[in-house]
Amino acid sequence: MATKMKSRWADDEEDAELEAQRKREKEEKKRAKAEKQRKLDEQAAQLRLQEEQAAAAAAESPSNQRELSSRPSKRRRLSPEPTVPQTDLPPAKLLRFPGAEWKRCRSVEDYEKLNDIEEGAYGWVSRAKDMTTGKVVALKRLKMENAQDGIPVTGIREIQTLMDCEHPNIVTLQEVVVGEDMSKIENIFLVLDFLEHDLKTLLEDMSEPFLNSEIKTLLLQLTSGVNYLHNNWILHRDLKTSNLLLNNRGQLKIADFGMARYFGDPAPKMTQLVVTLWYRSPELLLGAEKYGTAVDMWSIGCIFGELLTKEPLLQGKNEVDELSKIFELCGIPTEDAWPGFKRLPNARSLKLPKNPATHGSVLRARFPFLTSAGSSLLTSLLALNPAKRPSAKEMLDHPFFAEDPKPKSTAMFPTFPSKAGQEKRRRRGTPNAPVRGAAPDINAVDFSGIFAGREDEEKGGGFSLKLI
Repeated sequence: MATKMKSRWADDEEDAELEAQRKREKEEKKRAKAEKQRKLDEQAAQLRLQEEQAAAAAAESPSNQRELSSRPSKRRRLSPEPTVPQTDLPPAKLLRFPGAEWKRCRSVEDYEKLNDIEEGAYGWVSRAKDMTTGKVVALKRLKMENAQDGIPVTGIREIQTLMDCEHPNIVTLQEVVVGEDMSKIENIFLVLDFLEHDLKTLLEDMSEPFLNSEIKTLLLQLTSGVNYLHNNWILHRDLKTSNLLLNNRGQLKIADFGMARYFGDPAPKMTQLVVTLWYRSPELLLGAEKYGTAVDMWSIGCIFGELLTKEPLLQGKNEVDELSKIFELCGIPTEDAWPGFKRLPNARSLKLPKNPATHGSVLRARFPFLTSAGSSLLTSLLALNPAKRPSAKEMLDHPFFAEDPKPKSTAMFPTFPSKAGQEKRRRRGTPNAPVRGAAPDINAVDFSGIFAGREDEEKGGGFSLKLI
């Protein structure tokens, strides 16, 4: 069995003290839990003993036995009937207050299914037509892995956040409908806006990437929707091109809120197993439990790079491979550039180069055709330190969108044949969103050799990735 590799920070006195404190807290929690369980067991045993003693005493009492034998089968009502006092006051009137009117959900049978579109991580999506109005909609059936446990939290969060959102760049939840068999909880459907395309399918089918002016239009719409979410304390936590829908009028809408949730300031503890792997930020991969809007901004940076090249920017096979590709592109983290990163839970399992300052970002070399403003925006979005990434509001005001070529008007945006109206959308190797209950795969890994081939690459050779 492979032994856990020693961390390069293991000899730090502060780290040793922190580790000892964690162990003490863990042992104290375990002791308190055991003590609480012991007290509960004692109370339950004492209660059972008292009940048994009372039952035995009652059964042995002669008077109780005589009373039981002489008791009639049905006791008469001995209490007098209540009398209404005679007063000169008029009879009291029952006050009634108007309450909320509950509206019954419509049936899914009111919609005619036209064709399947795709199956996502948290539901099946079909194209359907409202038989009352004739309007074409997207019908999403929630996945119920354990129907006996009720509606999954992902479905509740998606319904809650979509009901609270009203923005032109966020898909609209029109209503929730149910199946004819009301006894089955799994028959719950969301009626959403139908848009002809998703960006992932478009990029796969296009022979050339979007023009710079079109990329700016798409990024502005995406950032505008994300800015609205963040202003309303909502994290999407699964931004990727397959969750960005586009209609034939050039309008982009953010969809799939199965992993969205509300957050606060300061940020609460949340699971780090969110965001599809190729769009997951380094702090999540390193096990951060407290995070904020920066995780969505990292995903926007990955989407920016994908729009430029038509290919996902960081296609890791697993968490370790994803980290290596991030460090290869964005550089090795340092304490000066990212203070406190080595305190993250999974960072102690990594062995990094002794001189990481010589291994910086190669984003500028990777995208030489980008202007200085564009390169600056992409570099800031893909900053390893989440505190250095711009907010959505700051991104909307970035000089990149003010320089030529200007963002293309949505009225002039090109149209594409609709795949959603004809067949299922294809997915070529794109990973799914994280599954609830799974665990990240970050073990002891040596990253000291991941830059071994950079000099050869700069001279025209290939890149050699080494993982120990």
